[in-house]
Amino acid sequence: MATHRLEARPETVRLGVFDARIPPVLTIAPGDTVQVQCVSGRPEVLPPPGSGMEVPPALAAILASVAGQRIPGHIVTGPIAIQGAEPGDTLEIRIDAIEPGANWGYNAIAPLMGTLPEDFPDRVLMHIAVDKAAGTCRLPWGTELQLAPFFGVMGVAPPPAFGTIMSKEPRIHAGNMDNKQLTAGSTLFLPVWVPGANFSVGDGHGVQGDGEVCVTALEMCLNGTFTFHLHKATGQAMPRAETPTHYVSMGLNEDLDQAMKQALREMIAFICARSNLSREEAYQFCSLAVDFRVTQTVNGEKGVHGMLRKGILF
Repeated sequence: MATHRLEARPETVRLGVFDARIPPVLTIAPGDTVQVQCVSGRPEVLPPPGSGMEVPPALAAILASVAGQRIPGHIVTGPIAIQGAEPGDTLEIRIDAIEPGANWGYNAIAPLMGTLPEDFPDRVLMHIAVDKAAGTCRLPWGTELQLAPFFGVMGVAPPPAFGTIMSKEPRIHAGNMDNKQLTAGSTLFLPVWVPGANFSVGDGHGVQGDGEVCVTALEMCLNGTFTFHLHKATGQAMPRAETPTHYVSMGLNEDLDQAMKQALREMIAFICARSNLSREEAYQFCSLAVDFRVTQTVNGEKGVHGMLRKGILF
C-alpha cells in the first residue's frame, strides 16, 4: 500500500468549519497511509521573541495568508478522500504515530467559555515549553508532565443536510471530540456520510485531562501518521474507538445526561453485537464492568465515553 504526505499549507488547511461541499486535497486508496502535518495557534497566542519557543514555518505561512481575518476555530488539515467510501460505510482510521511539531504549546482561559465561565471572566494565556526528545512539557511553576499527544479534532465530512457547521461542536461526523484515549496505537471508527468520507484532522493536544475544563489542553502543533481502511455497508451511526486495552463508545449532546445515555446505549449495542448477551444482561454488565468518563464539557456538545476493558468479555 502507498504512503502519502500531506503538509499543512494555506491551500491544504481550512479554518473552523466542516462542510460536505469542501473538496478533498488528497485522494487515497483503502489501506494507504498518510503522514499529516497539523498546526495550531493564532497570532495572539504565539510565544514572544527571545523565548526560545520556535514558531513552525508552516504555522507562520498559514497565519500570514489570513492576516487581518478572524480565525473562527481550529486549523484542520484535509479533507482526505478514500476511494470507494460511500454513505453507510465505516471508515477505520488507525493512528499509527503522533509526534510533536513544535517545542512549545499553550493553555488559555477564554472569557465566557470553559466549565466555570462565571468564576473566571478574564483572559489568561500560559506558554508551555515542550521537550520533544524527552516527551515532556514543563509548566511555568516547574511541574513536569509526560506528553500523551492526540488530535482533538478528527472527523469526516458531515451529512450534506448539515451545511456549514463550526469545528467547535463534535457531532455524528466526530470532529472536536477532545478524547484523550485516541493516542498512537488507537483506532477510530467513523460513519461515512458523503462519497469519499473526506477525513480531516487538527487541534493537536500534547496532554489533557478528561473534561478539558478550562476550554484548552496543551494546544500545540502535532504530526500524525494514519492508515485508512474501509468497511462496507455497516450502517454505523456514531463514532466509536478501540485502544490497545479498551473498546470505547461515545455519546455527544449539549446535555451531559443525554450524552451519558447515548454512550451507554452505544456500549450496550456493541456488547450485544459481539456476544450472546441479551440487552438486559449487557445493561447489567455495563454497570459492573464498564467505566463511563466525561470526555469534555466545553464544546457546546458535551462528551461521555464508555471504556470496556479487552479480555473480560470477548
